[in-house]
Amino acid sequence: MKTILFYKNTKYSMLLMLTLLFTFSSCEEYLEEQPSTLIDADYVFTTESGLKAGVVSLYKFERDRYDNGTEDFMGSVLMSSRSDLAFSRTGYTGLMGRYERGISPIDQGANFVSTLFWKHYYNIANKATALINAAEVVEGVDEDVRKEIIAEAKFFRAHAYFYLYRMFNNIYVTTETVTVDNAFDVVNDKSSEEEIFTLLNNDLDYALENLEWIRDFGRVTKGTAKHVKAKVAMWQGDWVEAKAQALDVIEGPDTPHSLVSSTADVFAGDRNNSESLFVIQSPIDEVLGGGAETMMNANYVTQYFQISGIESNNDQGGRGFSRILPNEYLLNLIAEDPNDTRDNETYFRLKYYYTSGDDIGQEVNNYAPFPASSYQNYYKRMHPSCIKFSQEDGNEDSYLIRGNVLVYRLAETYLIAAEAIMRSSGDPLPYINAVRDRANASLLTSVDEQAILDERARELAFEGQRWFTLKRMGQNVIDAQITSYAGDGDAFPANLGTKDPRTNWMPHFINWPIAQRDLDLLGASYPQNDGY
Repeated sequence: MKTILFYKNTKYSMLLMLTLLFTFSSCEEYLEEQPSTLIDADYVFTTESGLKAGVVSLYKFERDRYDNGTEDFMGSVLMSSRSDLAFSRTGYTGLMGRYERGISPIDQGANFVSTLFWKHYYNIANKATALINAAEVVEGVDEDVRKEIIAEAKFFRAHAYFYLYRMFNNIYVTTETVTVDNAFDVVNDKSSEEEIFTLLNNDLDYALENLEWIRDFGRVTKGTAKHVKAKVAMWQGDWVEAKAQALDVIEGPDTPHSLVSSTADVFAGDRNNSESLFVIQSPIDEVLGGGAETMMNANYVTQYFQISGIESNNDQGGRGFSRILPNEYLLNLIAEDPNDTRDNETYFRLKYYYTSGDDIGQEVNNYAPFPASSYQNYYKRMHPSCIKFSQEDGNEDSYLIRGNVLVYRLAETYLIAAEAIMRSSGDPLPYINAVRDRANASLLTSVDEQAILDERARELAFEGQRWFTLKRMGQNVIDAQITSYAGDGDAFPANLGTKDPRTNWMPHFINWPIAQRDLDLLGASYPQNDGY
């Protein structure tokens, strides 16, 4: 790789190094026997325990995007707001989801995205690279431990660059460590697709070869690496590779993974189940990279508790403020099969019930759907909610709760397999129908691209994958889906005109703008994405 990673701003590059060391010093699990005076670069990059601590810190950095409180925790929900499945009702995230902000390199939305995604994932890639390069040459480290450290760090580097590529397209990648000597180097051009995918595949190949199938809960595994490898292969159009990796996770001789028995079990408890492939942990005590309380769930749940006779409660989703809601298109997809268990009380909350007063236990019906006189209150207080991120033991009186976040899970692997088989060879029906059968939905008799899109909507909505799926399937697909279904159109009159994402959408939005403040740190010839 010839492309150099570093900003021309020396202070910024050095800050990354200092942040890395500062964070390493907080990983107490591995540092209990080390005096604080020894927590320096020499310790981190030249000792086995220091390298282990560095790997743990990568989980903390990944969690930071969810923990960041910017605009009601926009970093955790922004990608779900920009899709064909969501109605982005209000707040700054609503502006972003409706394509009113985040559409110019110089607007405030682009600056938020710069911090929450561009800098976030480059920081992870930088830190992972430093660990990889140090671990490859350090002496006195057990060889199996060395391979595991490098494998874990390479997974995170691939994960970070893959996210950046899918969002911004014009990215640069490197395998060089930030040093004082190269801090002045300037990036003058984006990396080629060949460079990007070579790095992604090399890193993931090493990870899946050197990680175990079963590791401590929260750590990435062989299954995690294979899942992401399959996703990368789909972006390359390598359906044979995507099929092979997905099937190995689903039915390989050593896989420990299986679909949980019901949709009610997928998001239950701490999400530590046979379906989980990568879970970001939230509880702060004695967990890998544990984080803080967030408003991720609150963004997705309505303010039903503002209705007299119904108090905020975990059974109905917890305390929310109606930022991002499932739209009519998604709700109609789910309602197509009346037996589908994803429709109520598992993935989505469609109805609410009184918890006090004379009507306790009765369904709340203050507002009929979409009446002209009260549609805004209906959307605020009674509209269906996504409850995938609610917590059974969350604080019912607070918008802030802790909750583990499922990033990758086996149901998506099944849908990857179905699509890869459909686009290559074999019978995709057993794999898409396994997901439908678990949800008690009727089985399909044929599979095409729209069937894949529809099933991914029903199963994976609001898990941060939809935008990338639409983009991967091509310009025609994302244009058609967004302009046909995004928002809620006539059902919510205030969403029309300047607030209607269907009419605000422009084809070049398929790539996010690189914030001007980031572009200014790159070479004068570094390309902005087309259209901006």
